Amino acid sequence: MKSSHEYEINYTIKEPDTIKKEILDPIDYTYASKRSIDITISQPEYSSVCPMTGLPDNGCIIIKYRPDKKIIELKSLKFYLLQYRNVGIFYEHVVNRILDDLVEVVNPLKMEVIGEFTPRGGISSKASASYERTE
Repeated sequence: MKSSHEYEINYTIKEPDTIKKEILDPIDYTYASKRSIDITISQPEYSSVCPMTGLPDNGCIIIKYRPDKKIIELKSLKFYLLQYRNVGIFYEHVVNRILDDLVEVVNPLKMEVIGEFTPRGGISSKASASYERTE
């Protein structure tokens, strides 16, 4: 049996371009012609990797949006967010990347993506990016 100091952490930090937005599955919002709805989705177990240190980044991703004709299917969103697990990406970039991908897939009337990241070294971070369609 090996002692704990004989084990290595052996994983590869992936580049952000490995994230595939095609996994996101938009579905029809049946009530689009009847009324607006505001949707809030939280993923409290988000993780990625700091591209500078290789240390894990954890936090909560919150997605708030008002759909037009499409909404995001939650299972596909879960698998989309899981792709970030070993990706080296800064907080500020991840919220913008998620926003860009979701806006492209569901074409909402408005959307905001918020990242509330757990403290590291006594410092906590919160980053948000928003989109509003202009017609």
